[in-house]
Amino acid sequence: MPLSSFIHVFEPGTDHSAPPLLLLHGTGGNERDLLRLGHTLSPGSALLSPRGQVSEGGALRFFARLAEGIFDPAEVTRRTLALADWVEAAAKDYDLDPTRLLAVGFSNGANVAATMLQLRPASLGGGILLRPMVVLDQPAAPHSLTGKRILLLNGNVDPIVPLDHPPRLATLLRAGDADVSQQMLPASHNLTPGDIAAAQGWLGRDKL
Repeated sequence: MPLSSFIHVFEPGTDHSAPPLLLLHGTGGNERDLLRLGHTLSPGSALLSPRGQVSEGGALRFFARLAEGIFDPAEVTRRTLALADWVEAAAKDYDLDPTRLLAVGFSNGANVAATMLQLRPASLGGGILLRPMVVLDQPAAPHSLTGKRILLLNGNVDPIVPLDHPPRLATLLRAGDADVSQQMLPASHNLTPGDIAAAQGWLGRDKL
């Protein structure tokens, strides 16, 4: 798949010990939305940030939805596999190790990171999923996520993500033997300093 399939930004890393990050924006965002977050979470990491290809009333997303919280599994699967194909091609072109590539996704970006881990686990080494929900209610294949670390960060007063979704998503990912950490923060659907601190601590880069 050609790199031009997704409009994107790539910033080479300056610290080879830092994992490369795949930045996946939320609804209405673009390929530049999470660059600052990437620099903050892991200084020196290479950053790969694609733009979602689906427009919902002009708001960019990575897959369409039928209504708030309602998805077509076929649409989600098709879009997820297309993104995974592109990520794998981009990793080769930019010389990124897919076993170290961590997705950092917010909202819709967190959701497509989760579905990538469920459907194409080899495309990622793990991820930080900010405000994810269950989109595909299917467990990861046994042993498909062995050795992969995943952090789920949700808000306890989020009007978009039902409270039962984060633990359900954790269970679906643990079915593939992923090492899943799940935290509920005193927050809504917006990101807070608590998200930054939790993600930095999970990365082990909070003292950089």
